[in-house]
Amino acid sequence: MPEQNQRPVVVVTGASRGIGRGIATVMGSHGCTVYVTGRSERTGQTEDLPGTIYETAEAVTAAGGKGIPVVCDHADDAQTKAVFDQVADEQGRLDILVNNAAKVIDALTEPGPFWEKPLELADVIDVGLRSAYVCSHYAAPIMVKQKHGLILFTGSQGGQYYFMGPAYGAHKAGEDKFAADMGYELKDHGVAVVCIWCGGVLTDRTKRIFGANPEQYSGVEEMLETPEFTGHVMWALYNDPKLMERSGQSWIGAELAIEYGIKDEGDRQPPNMREWLGVAPRRQPLPTGGSA
Repeated sequence: MPEQNQRPVVVVTGASRGIGRGIATVMGSHGCTVYVTGRSERTGQTEDLPGTIYETAEAVTAAGGKGIPVVCDHADDAQTKAVFDQVADEQGRLDILVNNAAKVIDALTEPGPFWEKPLELADVIDVGLRSAYVCSHYAAPIMVKQKHGLILFTGSQGGQYYFMGPAYGAHKAGEDKFAADMGYELKDHGVAVVCIWCGGVLTDRTKRIFGANPEQYSGVEEMLETPEFTGHVMWALYNDPKLMERSGQSWIGAELAIEYGIKDEGDRQPPNMREWLGVAPRRQPLPTGGSA
């Protein structure tokens, strides 16, 4: 753990908007130095949605932390490596990595089978699953050297339950597997790896979808999590004395929130997938005798 007077250093990928922005802002509220990565340098640059890395970094600083925007296209391994080189050079450490970047397009939520939708949907496997592997690859040596750190994935029930099609499902199933196998290999180095299953999240994209079909989504909004909710869960997990016991697994964020005494905005306790859909993370059996 960082010394008492030292800000924890955090990297949140894909933090221009949505859940990434929410997590980054929460980390800022706890005094962290947060590197905010993404492609959006101006509103509407990559999507017709609000949010830039600069706005998120400002929100982090306004919340009480130190926000550092870093332009990064996570489809480019060299740009990704440069982020972690910068963190190592400027901070000399890395305490938390939140793998959140993903290339998502509106067609993901539209009805229809995968073969009738744009092939671009498969890009979530590159900027989503593969990019999370690359980030973890470059973060791990920093954390192993300091014998401390937490690598996180923003997962969902989509890895084990049909939700938004096969590309999205493969992305989320892969994150569960990353948490298990990376956690196994990093266990003896004091580095934890965890996948947090988020519920439905009320992002700007979600609001736009709901606005286009208000009758279809009537009453759903009240069941969704704010983008900040998972950030609060992640911070509590990072400070959990039993963090290493939770490593190598996927956890439902809404269930961890109950354990940690966390509620969402408006004093709400979001529903969890185990009760809502009857689906929960599987525990992967691992080899005995220590890590690789």
